[in-house]
Amino acid sequence: MPAWLRPAMVATAALALLGWFSPAAADSDTWWNLKTGQYIVQHRALPVPDPFSYTTYVGKPVYPEEPVVRDFNLKFEWLASLLAYLVWSAAGFPGIILLRAAMLSVFAATPGLVVFRRTGSVFRALAAAALTAWQASVFVSDRPYQWTNLFLAVTLLVLEFRRGIWVLPAIFLIWSNCHGGYILGFVAVGAYFAEALWMRWRGTDGQDVRKLALVGVACFLVSGINPNGFRALKILSAYRQSGMISTLFEWQRPQLWPPTTLGLLLAAALALLIWNRRQARVADWLLFTAFAASYFSAIRNTPMAGFIAAWVIFSYLRWKWSPAPVAEWATAAALIVVLAAEVIAGRAFQLHEAAWKYPSGAADFLLAHHIRGNLFNSWEKGGYLLWRLWPEQPVFIDGRTLNESVFRDYQRMIQYSPPKGGPSGQELLDRYGVDVIVLNGFEVNSGDPYMLPVVLANPAQKAWELVYQDAQAVIFMRHRPPDLAALPSQDALASLEAQCRVILENDPARPRCAHGLAWLFARMGDTDRARTWISTYLERRKDRNRLDEELYRRLGGASG
Repeated sequence: MPAWLRPAMVATAALALLGWFSPAAADSDTWWNLKTGQYIVQHRALPVPDPFSYTTYVGKPVYPEEPVVRDFNLKFEWLASLLAYLVWSAAGFPGIILLRAAMLSVFAATPGLVVFRRTGSVFRALAAAALTAWQASVFVSDRPYQWTNLFLAVTLLVLEFRRGIWVLPAIFLIWSNCHGGYILGFVAVGAYFAEALWMRWRGTDGQDVRKLALVGVACFLVSGINPNGFRALKILSAYRQSGMISTLFEWQRPQLWPPTTLGLLLAAALALLIWNRRQARVADWLLFTAFAASYFSAIRNTPMAGFIAAWVIFSYLRWKWSPAPVAEWATAAALIVVLAAEVIAGRAFQLHEAAWKYPSGAADFLLAHHIRGNLFNSWEKGGYLLWRLWPEQPVFIDGRTLNESVFRDYQRMIQYSPPKGGPSGQELLDRYGVDVIVLNGFEVNSGDPYMLPVVLANPAQKAWELVYQDAQAVIFMRHRPPDLAALPSQDALASLEAQCRVILENDPARPRCAHGLAWLFARMGDTDRARTWISTYLERRKDRNRLDEELYRRLGGASG
């Protein structure tokens, strides 16, 4: 084989990983992280007390540790936010996205490098990297936890190859100021230290015990040099008391039955460890146990579980196939095809933000007309509005999850809930002194319409006037300035339809907004609109539901 073939193959695989991990910036938390970094640069201080939301300190704590958790959340990712803002200032979103792609590529490549070191098989290594990338792609976003992915991968490479081990304390110092996931670094160091102890006890090796112990102690001590000290483990436990955290998809536990694909991969990895128990390394057992447990405690740890599944499977799978030379050429060609397909499909190297997701027009409108007053906004768009409007306009709520009682009120307000043992949505709008409502139309995961803009679209209500609507958001005002024209309130429903069309065009895998609109218009007695949207949903749905098909037939659609 030509000497250049394998290096070219590896380089193509690296480019394919970079392409795979470089879709447009589409995460709502990106914006408040950037704003936090900007605040630190401009004020030379952490944003404590919180300057961005006017509700952060409203009400009483819902559980005893809430003030501590709030203070922790305001501080613990400060360095990641600062670095993100500096990258954005220097290179815009291309820099942000390429940084994220590079970090995730290193993360995905790490099991491949370990597998290649252990087995000498480039095919196993590529398969391990591909499997890790597949699982890591579940959470491709520009958030501080990408620093945990990067530093965990680097820590494991240092420990596995036993090179540059004294760089680990410096890594932990930076890591503990970027993200609370540095605790996983202690798992990695502890796993290799336990393995060294085991080997010394058996008399086979274990010469690194002293060095690993000293490095571990140094890593622990320097990790406390951050604004929160050593509170990370305590806060992780307190998160389980948070109602806000419990509502987030990423903090849910994965289902045990039927098993997920990743659950089956972990089962296969466990079976291989048991089958090869005489050869299986102690470090691999401990890493597998820790990372698998992290996955079954929260879906957000999917990348970690995919990482260790690939690490174990391709290290211990008994694979005696000796590939013919043509296999290397075929693999190289396949990698080129994969990379080309990513680029042609427009999924790779999308070096921009996903503008269709954010209420940029609404923000422009508020700034252009110098509109002030207490703002009400959705939780998922709060980060973007914070980025665009502060300091002129603080937001009501955002993804930092800082106030439990406000979040409970928020849920009642955005659904305009009638009184059921508590204040109504309108009473809460009055209590918080809300003057301006800026809302998108749908809950992100369920696709259900928010009821607040639907209720305010009723011409019979006179307390609020519609002053702006587009395919991302609507704006209602309680006291409209004379220089602003009021729009027909029912235009808010047209905005909801326009928003759903944009979602279907840009994110066709999430058609649930069409389902929500169909049932909404059916309840309102608008047969034509309901039929249009249930037909749209049935064409794109991922599941089957007898009630949806019955609704379609009841509205005059064709049977079957």
